[in-house]
Amino acid sequence: MAHDMNMTVPQVLAWLERRGTKRNRDGMARYAIITPHAYGVSVADLRSLGRQLGTDHALAQGLWKSGWYEARMLSAFVADPARVTPAQMDRWTREFDNWAICDHLCFHLYDRTPHAWTKIAQWGSSSEEFVKRAAFALLASVALHDKSGADAPFKKSLRLIERAARDDRNFVKKGVSWALRSVGERSQALHADALSSARKLAESSDVSARWVGRDALRQLNTPAVRKRVAARAARQAES
Repeated sequence: MAHDMNMTVPQVLAWLERRGTKRNRDGMARYAIITPHAYGVSVADLRSLGRQLGTDHALAQGLWKSGWYEARMLSAFVADPARVTPAQMDRWTREFDNWAICDHLCFHLYDRTPHAWTKIAQWGSSSEEFVKRAAFALLASVALHDKSGADAPFKKSLRLIERAARDDRNFVKKGVSWALRSVGERSQALHADALSSARKLAESSDVSARWVGRDALRQLNTPAVRKRVAARAARQAES
């Protein structure tokens, strides 16, 4: 996509600084978004600027290098998923310092690259908290966004989920639960498989695994989710 507006990294940083507020920075702290360099710009403003800039991979790389939280969030909107390399994903992910930047990059960029499944498998056994969370935030993002993917890789991912559910770090176990719930909403077969995994985890002797299992069971058993899964199955049967 051609971009409508040419801006350099210093110009973008100046734009962000002008729009940053203490109120937004305080709000980030309340949501446990801890980062040393933040202006306090809303995601709505970042999205709007991202649309104006269009795809500009070189700019995205420069924004990431700046180290500013909002510049890094913006890089997800302007990077070209086709040009993101596995090495770049590893480099950026090692620099995640809070859950929000992790989830944002997974949800708005990584899941559109050709390397998503490779990184899910690789990062899923990392010892670093936000790298490991990225595996499951990315799995959840792919489950939510890839409308035509087959069930098989998602079914296989349940083994990775079950293993990681024993990790007692807060941001990891929440990511694992998100992935399990998202996989379970893809199809009726995966809903049944995810429920089975969730039940097994809920009965585990491990505290973290029990938490993940119960958290996923709560959502997967709601009438709203069951209705969505059934509606999706009906649509697929018609097509």
